Amino acid sequence: MEDEAQIKSTVLDYFEGWFDGDAARMERALHPGLAKRSLADDALGLDSDSAQEMIDATAEGHGKRRDPGKREIEVHVVEVCEEIATVVVHSNVYREYLHLARTREGWKIVNALWRWTPEGLEVRAAARQAAASGHSAT
Repeated sequence: MEDEAQIKSTVLDYFEGWFDGDAARMERALHPGLAKRSLADDALGLDSDSAQEMIDATAEGHGKRRDPGKREIEVHVVEVCEEIATVVVHSNVYREYLHLARTREGWKIVNALWRWTPEGLEVRAAARQAAASGHSAT
């Protein structure tokens, strides 16, 4: 059960760090070799982000602009097998499927496949509109 608690803590560092603009929490959660992907708008290709891109975007406040206010983050540890784990996260903004590995530095997210939720699409549109009008909340 200790692994499950540590895994959930890592995942919350990732999500809450994103929404709070806390790059240190984001960095703590991610393996340097992170592969974060989503299906591209053309439904053929993949959009991807590296660990450093996520850390930089967090520091720049991208996640803060997508914070829904009342956060709903449900972390479901699907399976832990020795030093690897699979987690599904349901939030009101994102749906993510994560793979983690237990490193010498603790549990780290190594793979993420994600998509916007319907509420997340609304949050994204509002953030884009605010940024375009110069009222971005960073």
